Amino acid sequence: MNAAGRLAAFGAGLAVAFTAAYVTAAAVVPDTAVTATQHVGAEPAADHSAPTEQALPVSPLSADPPGLSLAQDGYTLSAVRGPGAPNDRGRLSFTIAGPSGTPLLDYATVHDKQLHLIVVRSDGQHFAHVHPVLDRATGIWSTPWMWKAAGAYRVFADFQPAQASSTKLTLTRTVDLAGELAPSPPMTTRTVDEIAGYTVELDGALTAGVSKQLTARIIRDGEPVTTLQPYLGAYGHLVALREGDMAYLHVHPEGAEPVGDRTGGPAVTFAATAPTAGRYLLYLDFKVDDTVHTATFVVDAARGATNQPAPEPSRDAGHAGGH
Repeated sequence: MNAAGRLAAFGAGLAVAFTAAYVTAAAVVPDTAVTATQHVGAEPAADHSAPTEQALPVSPLSADPPGLSLAQDGYTLSAVRGPGAPNDRGRLSFTIAGPSGTPLLDYATVHDKQLHLIVVRSDGQHFAHVHPVLDRATGIWSTPWMWKAAGAYRVFADFQPAQASSTKLTLTRTVDLAGELAPSPPMTTRTVDEIAGYTVELDGALTAGVSKQLTARIIRDGEPVTTLQPYLGAYGHLVALREGDMAYLHVHPEGAEPVGDRTGGPAVTFAATAPTAGRYLLYLDFKVDDTVHTATFVVDAARGATNQPAPEPSRDAGHAGGH
């Protein structure tokens, strides 16, 4: 389908969604995406078991970068169920369907876990990186959960099927959570963050289409922290999302893996390739004294020799949809 046809189909999908009184979240969709949009209606107000959910367009090809599709290579992320209002406690649950249409039960272990779940609001706030538990009897993944605020959230399931020929996949959905939305100011670039008494500095720069090194240095009370504990097979775990469409970048730690319980620090280095010029949100998890902390950075990737800039990012945190 050409670009005009895709835009027409997308407009028709929006008209249908409006007529059916669904509430959708803003998302920047690349031209290569197929405009097959699924909307999951909200449960009645008395049943706060599932917020309104919007499925992102499905790409028939391997997404580059990942994190822009609910299905890839025959694997599909189901509807995501969870508490229906901010500050309600419950469980977040979903399944991964395999090519046969049945829930996938066998996963490879990557970075010490079989599945990594990343949840973040579309304005970059309220980031969470958790590891659900699989019920092999049903194929349902679940984890204790509480939404911190209303808005549109991106939910990323990062995993690799156990089959020998499989590759790592990142599937995603957008979940609209009803409630009063408190808008946050646009993020500005920053390479230093303060979290729980730690100062975390990020050195390095991103260039579109080029693998670059990023080094995080952790300091406390003016002294380098050398007691970083192994976490997910390294001394730090970095998630990078492109502002606007929230495309998910795979970022790889550099250097040898930790041996046993040996501590490290103060520096942790990663290799990252930005697919396009534009702004990126970076979230660094590190562990000290058995507690995981998350530092947040905002960096701009320079345009490479042949790369085009990313689409103009959306500043909207998403609509607060009704039930």
